[in-house]
Amino acid sequence: MKKIFATLIIMTGSLTVYSQTIADNAIGIRASESRAIGAEINYQRAILDHHRLEFGLGIRRHPHHDVTKLTGLFEWVWHIDGNFNWYVGPGMGIGNIGFDKHHFHDRKNEVFGYATGVVGIEYHFDFPLLLSFDVRPEVDFGSYRDDINFDVGISARYQF
Repeated sequence: MKKIFATLIIMTGSLTVYSQTIADNAIGIRASESRAIGAEINYQRAILDHHRLEFGLGIRRHPHHDVTKLTGLFEWVWHIDGNFNWYVGPGMGIGNIGFDKHHFHDRKNEVFGYATGVVGIEYHFDFPLLLSFDVRPEVDFGSYRDDINFDVGISARYQF
């Protein structure tokens, strides 16, 4: 009986500590490299004890075209050790590409969709800063690009 009671106390304590590792909200910047350096304004919202939604509005500047993307992700978050977590989840997005008319005389601006996912690791400090590193594989749909892309990024977010 003592072993069962001790096990329940340890499990309850670990769940309490675990649930405190995910902030209710976090907002910041994600810088990534995917066919060009890009920046993304990024927002995370906790929805359950170990789940969150992540939204990003990103801009990529290429020499002869610009891409704007809106991404939405659902993430499962697991505690590793100390202030480290790792996360994984599916997502989807929509984008717009604008071509430089001097180099692409026959191309028009185009809207495209993509399926994505994320796997990453994060560290939350004792003050409200969250740093993360992640990879987002993307499958693009559209006439501009119909292939697989790997988007690698680092993020800094303010937690509140």
